[in-house]
Amino acid sequence: MAYLPRSLQPDDSNPPWMNKADNAWQLTSATLVGLQSVPGLVILYGSIVKKKWALNSALMALYAFAAVLVCWVGWGYQLAFGDTLAPFLGKPNIDALEQKFLMSQAFTGKFPNASMVYFQFVFAAITLILIAGALLGRMNFIAWMLFVPLWLTFSYTVGAFSIWCPQGWLFRMGVIDYSGGFVIHLSSGVAGFTAAYWVGPRAPRDRERFPPNNILLMLAGAGILWMGWTGFNGGDPYVVSIDASLAVLNTHACAAASLLTWLMLDILFYEKPSVIGATQGMITGLVCITPAAGVVQGWAAILMGLMSGCIPWFSMMFLHKKMWLLKQVDDTMAVFHTHAVAGTLGAILAGVLANPRLSRIFYMVDGWPKYIGLAYGIQSGKSNAGLRQLWVQLIGIGFVFVWNVISTSVICLLIRMVVPLRMTEEEVSKGDNAVHGEEAYALWGDGEKFDNSKLQLVHEIEEPPLSKSGYGL
Repeated sequence: MAYLPRSLQPDDSNPPWMNKADNAWQLTSATLVGLQSVPGLVILYGSIVKKKWALNSALMALYAFAAVLVCWVGWGYQLAFGDTLAPFLGKPNIDALEQKFLMSQAFTGKFPNASMVYFQFVFAAITLILIAGALLGRMNFIAWMLFVPLWLTFSYTVGAFSIWCPQGWLFRMGVIDYSGGFVIHLSSGVAGFTAAYWVGPRAPRDRERFPPNNILLMLAGAGILWMGWTGFNGGDPYVVSIDASLAVLNTHACAAASLLTWLMLDILFYEKPSVIGATQGMITGLVCITPAAGVVQGWAAILMGLMSGCIPWFSMMFLHKKMWLLKQVDDTMAVFHTHAVAGTLGAILAGVLANPRLSRIFYMVDGWPKYIGLAYGIQSGKSNAGLRQLWVQLIGIGFVFVWNVISTSVICLLIRMVVPLRMTEEEVSKGDNAVHGEEAYALWGDGEKFDNSKLQLVHEIEEPPLSKSGYGL
C-alpha cells in the first residue's frame, strides 16, 4: 500500500473494502433524493392545492419524511433488506441502529451499511409522500400519522424485499426495476388510489374548482423534483460507473421528451399550453424511465418519453372521464395516472427495450439467461428469453398491484376502527385554520390572527410606537 497516497491508504476510517468515490456519490445521490421530498414535494404540494390546504398538504409530506426515517432505522430496513424470513420479507431486528452493522460493508457496493440505510430510506420516504398526493384536502391528519408507519411496515417492505433484495423471489426471477418503477411508483400509485377510495372524496366545491395557490412556487418544487432525479436513478448502480452516467442522461432526456409531448397534446386538444400539464408530463417521463434508466439506449429513452407523454395523458384526460371507477375515486394529484400508469408503462417497456449488454453491466451477470428485452431477444434469435423477460415484468406488475390493493385496504380499515379516516365537515370546509390553527398566508392579510395556534402569543405582543416616517422606532 506504500504506493497509494496517504489519503487513500486503509485505516480505521477507510477500510480496504471501501471506495471513497463510491461512498461519496452514494451519500450525494441519497441527499438529492431527499431534497426531492424536502423541500421539493413539500413545496409542490403546498403550492398546487387551494390556499386553505397549503399547510396541511405540506405537513403531510414533512411528517411522512420524519416518521419513515425513525421506522426505517428501527425495523424497516431489515424487513426490506435483511436476512430472509420469507421469499418476500426479511427478519425484523434493530441492526440498523448498531455501530458494528452500520460500519461494516453493505450487501452490495463498496461503501458501509450506514450509506445504504440512508440511501434506501429516502426512497421509502418519497413513496409515502407520493401516496399523500392522492389524499390531500380531506384525510384526518391523525389517521395519516398512523397510516405512514403501518404502510411502510406491511406494504413497502414486501415490495422492496421481493424486487430489490438479492434473496427476493422477483429479484431471483430476474425482474428489471432499475430504480423503483415497481417498488416506488407503481406501489404509490395503486396504494394512493386505494386509500383515496377508503378516505372518500373532497368536498364537491373543492373538487369542482381547484385553483393552485401559487403556480410559480409549484414550478420551483417541480424543478427540485426533476433535478433530484439525478440521484434517484444515478445512485442505483451503487458505484460511480458508466452505467450511472447513462442512467442520468436517459432520465433527463425521457423527462424532456415527455414534457414536450404532453404540452403539444394540450395545445392540440385544448388550444392552450398548460403549466400544470407540462409539470405532469415531466413527472410521467421521470416515472416511466425509472425502471429502465440504465439498461436502455438513448433512443429508447426518447421513445419512452414520447409514450409517457401520450399514454398517461390519454388516461388522465379521456379515460378518467369515461371509466366509472376512476370517476368515483377522488385522487387529488392524479397519482394513479402519473405514477401507476406511467410506472406500469415503464416496467413493460423495460421488458421490451432492455439492452442485454447494459443489463449485464448493471446486474454484473456473466451469462445471458435473464435481463434481455424482447426487442433484442428477437433481434439476436433469443426470442424465448425476451418473451420470458416480458412475462417476468408482467408478473411483477401484477404482484405489486394486488399486494398494494390488499395491504392498503386492510390498513385503512384497521385505522378506521381507531380514528376516522376523514376530517370532520367543519375541517373540510375551513381547511388549515380548523385543522392546524394556522394559515399559510395569514400574515399577508389585514391583521387576522391564528385562532388556535401557539403562535397566537407572538401576534398579541404590543407593537412599538411608529415614528413620523411610519416605521417602528
